[in-house]
Amino acid sequence: MKIAITRLPEKADTDQALCSRYGHECRIVSPLQVSAYEGACRDFLTAANRGDFDCIFFTSALPARYLAPRLRTDARFIAIGPQTARTLEESGITSEILPSHYSRDFASYLGDWLRGKSVGIPRADVPNPELIQSIEDSGGRPVEVPVYALEATGTPLDLAGADAVLFTSANSYSLARWENHPGLLLIAIGEITADRMREGGDSPDVKGDGTLEGTLRELNVYLTKD
Repeated sequence: MKIAITRLPEKADTDQALCSRYGHECRIVSPLQVSAYEGACRDFLTAANRGDFDCIFFTSALPARYLAPRLRTDARFIAIGPQTARTLEESGITSEILPSHYSRDFASYLGDWLRGKSVGIPRADVPNPELIQSIEDSGGRPVEVPVYALEATGTPLDLAGADAVLFTSANSYSLARWENHPGLLLIAIGEITADRMREGGDSPDVKGDGTLEGTLRELNVYLTKD
């Protein structure tokens, strides 16, 4: 299939090869663009490298790309998924991958270890109160630092010739300009994105596990059944 994937260009470097492994072609379409907060990045690095954080949780590969090359800390690193872990590894940082790929499960994954620990969370300028509350309920001290913003490009998605469109986040769906058409397969990378799509009246045909690879596996299962 020809799949249009909503992805920031900065995060799309491995998508084509991964899609090819599963027998598909992909086209990157970008409903969002990133604006880095350079001052916040410097402040986070200063805090991390002086040992302020016992743990650093990367909820996306993008802040890992910005920060990992300059991190010098013995903190425990948690990556939300395999792509984020690979980005950290490129800078020599070994991380644990959150098994569920959902930040809401971060606190339960770390369990009692969190008590009394400080957790640095460099992320997009989108609050995540559920994550913060779960860390505090576990006795941890979350420090959520917005290091970049995601803004709508306003450019309509180029879906010409595409057999499917894969939305990689809830906001990449909500802020996208696009037109559905008969025969277009709608794919959500995970359940949070799927819920947002349903709220918008576009129920996904395929729902992944929060990762691109897991979503492609589910797509192939769906196509086999179909």
